Amino acid sequence: MRKIIVLEHISLDGVIQGPGGPNEDTSGGFALGGWISPFDDDVLGAALRRQMNLPFDLLLGRKTYDIWAPYWPLHADAWPGADQATKYVASRTLTSGAWQPCVILNGDTAEKVARLKQTPGPDLHVWGSGNLLQTLMAHDLVDAFWLMIYPLTLGAGKRLFAEGTLPAAFKVTESTAGPSGVLIVNYARAGALQTGSQ
Repeated sequence: MRKIIVLEHISLDGVIQGPGGPNEDTSGGFALGGWISPFDDDVLGAALRRQMNLPFDLLLGRKTYDIWAPYWPLHADAWPGADQATKYVASRTLTSGAWQPCVILNGDTAEKVARLKQTPGPDLHVWGSGNLLQTLMAHDLVDAFWLMIYPLTLGAGKRLFAEGTLPAAFKVTESTAGPSGVLIVNYARAGALQTGSQ
């Protein structure tokens, strides 16, 4: 079975919107794009390269696909895996994608992704895709979170764990800290949430 692994740059207050650049995602009036740029260091770079070089396919929301489709084909030397991976795109309106190979998931996203997980192939990596993530988490489809946690708060923007997130338990399977203060942590599912007894 394929796993769904969510990979996100995230602020201390849970924001994942527009980490890469000022115009990456300005929806909702978000004006703080590019907030990861002061924190680049060798530890973070090495960890990112290791993740980017694993076998994977991409599971993306429409907005992230639209941002990435014109960018990554022109930068395939930096991340050849993204160009080669099958891009599964959740969209109500898209019927085909220019960035190939591409498969459009129309209709019931949760049902389509649950079936996709059962097919042979590499794990499915989710980057960005804030709206899609809410659907995946609400249907308990995420197997792991690989988070790069930045030492800052943004106060506004799309959050990873929004209203509707299901209770779930996770365990840390790997963690490291870079000299810039970014924590890189892998959280894998660890069954049901346990609570204290009276």
